[in-house]
Amino acid sequence: MVNALITGITGQDGSYLAELLLDKGYKVFGMQRRASTTTDIRVAHLLDRIVLIPGDLLDQNSLKMALQQSEADEVYNLAAQSFVPTSWNQPLLTGEITGLGVTRLLEAIREVNPKAKFYQASSSEMFGKVQEVPQTERTPFHPRSPYGVAKAYAHWITVNYRESYDMFNCSGILFNHESPRRGLEFVTRKVSFGVAKIKSGLASELYLGNLAAKRDWGFAGDYVEAMWRMLQQDEPNDYVVATGETHSVEELCQIAFSHVDLDFKEHVKIDDRFIRPAEVDLLIGDATKAQDILNWKPQVMFDALVRMMVDADLELLSSNGKRHPDTLHHQAL
Repeated sequence: MVNALITGITGQDGSYLAELLLDKGYKVFGMQRRASTTTDIRVAHLLDRIVLIPGDLLDQNSLKMALQQSEADEVYNLAAQSFVPTSWNQPLLTGEITGLGVTRLLEAIREVNPKAKFYQASSSEMFGKVQEVPQTERTPFHPRSPYGVAKAYAHWITVNYRESYDMFNCSGILFNHESPRRGLEFVTRKVSFGVAKIKSGLASELYLGNLAAKRDWGFAGDYVEAMWRMLQQDEPNDYVVATGETHSVEELCQIAFSHVDLDFKEHVKIDDRFIRPAEVDLLIGDATKAQDILNWKPQVMFDALVRMMVDADLELLSSNGKRHPDTLHHQAL
């Protein structure tokens, strides 16, 4: 049996990855920060099959203890301060967790079990002000937010430890990936939940920022498969994971509202509070390397993804408000 340690297991990607690894017969350990409120909603259905270990990317000793307790053969680092707008308000914290936290984890792996395979969740936000379209593994980084800068540091320190200490370190440069388990602060879920509220008569308007911003959006359930495949290769490497399609926030709104027979123009309002200080205008990934080496391709494309999220939020609201907005629909997914 293979032991896997997932940091950030209580997040969107962590929950899907845990399901995938359990289905493959892994023993799954999840690192969880101590908190005064419940944070395991996304993995509540898995609590009898996984082992949660306290740990924090800010605390080196807790990382070593998590590695020792799990005896991990594979380590998936999905933990981060992952909301881009928050990184503008908390740039130092974002750097400590999303950037330096990866160094702490790599050091802990090097000391406890340098033979463990390591996956780092890199991000398309590293490309920022893009230098070429589409973006590949060779495209230079030009991050446009403290989050993107921190992710670029984390990416390069992962490469550095691979080359310096012969560690099996992989980075997945994942483009935006969404699901009904996405947090309400992210634009896709903000739109799907907003549409559900408006259709249900609980709201009449949805406030957004830059409708012209374009992203390459895929389904998180597909993308965790690519993470796992990276660590099954003979040699470590870095891969872009993307659909190869780009869509604007306006298109997102069009599809989401039309799915429930509404016109987005009658409900969407622009609020300057949601405009970033430096915008990333166009992201589109070229996942040819992942397709050729990992034999990976996305299964759920943009239109189906948006409709999936709207349907899930409609179901959520139909339960008469008895469930938290982050409640997940495991049976449907």
